[in-house]
Amino acid sequence: MKSHELQRRYLDLTTPHVADAVMRLGIPVRQAPASVTPLWPDGHIVGRVLPAQHAGSVDVFLEAIETSQPGDVLVVDNGGRDDEACVGDLVTLEAAQAQLAGVIIWGLHRDTRELRTIGLPVFSQGSLPTGPQRLDPPREDAIDVAQVGANRVTRADFVLADDDGALFLPLDRAIEIADVAEGIRETERRQAAQMRVGKSLRQQLRFTDFLESRHRDGLTFRQHLRSIGGEIEE
Repeated sequence: MKSHELQRRYLDLTTPHVADAVMRLGIPVRQAPASVTPLWPDGHIVGRVLPAQHAGSVDVFLEAIETSQPGDVLVVDNGGRDDEACVGDLVTLEAAQAQLAGVIIWGLHRDTRELRTIGLPVFSQGSLPTGPQRLDPPREDAIDVAQVGANRVTRADFVLADDDGALFLPLDRAIEIADVAEGIRETERRQAAQMRVGKSLRQQLRFTDFLESRHRDGLTFRQHLRSIGGEIEE
């Protein structure tokens, strides 16, 4: 799926909708650590993963961007280090000018004021004024794969990120995931609409019936939800 198609299909989908869809489909959940958050609220990023393993110099970012396509998301692997910032205003501006959709950093950023002015969505673990004071040997796969927390991501993945965090998803299943996530979203919207006119969630989910079934048959709440078409949890 091309970047503009990803952006169209996922424009109105949140990471919770998509996380529930992934679990329903039996796809392993890969997400950035909870410490990776947006620099400002209401951000929404979707695009193909553009990996870059930082080794102390910005050249790896420029090399990755050299091979990018508009709509890609620069995913920076700095090992979650908290002793140096690895992305600043110039790299972010370069990414914006290359029409990337955003930057996800497993590590720290700096130049926060300038990044807000640039306006490209950026997620990181926080800010620090000091850049790297090291230069490690670059790895052969530095622009092919990145580690984000416990998760390995490549150009065969795409990322969806918003105020709740960042998910990494297989690109070849993007349509399938979106279809399921849209169904979950619509069900939850209907449930919320009914609650606003006075029909409680307990009524909608036939909670009294569930309590009886749990006592009688040992039915779990998730089994009950699936039997009536509820979504709430997976």
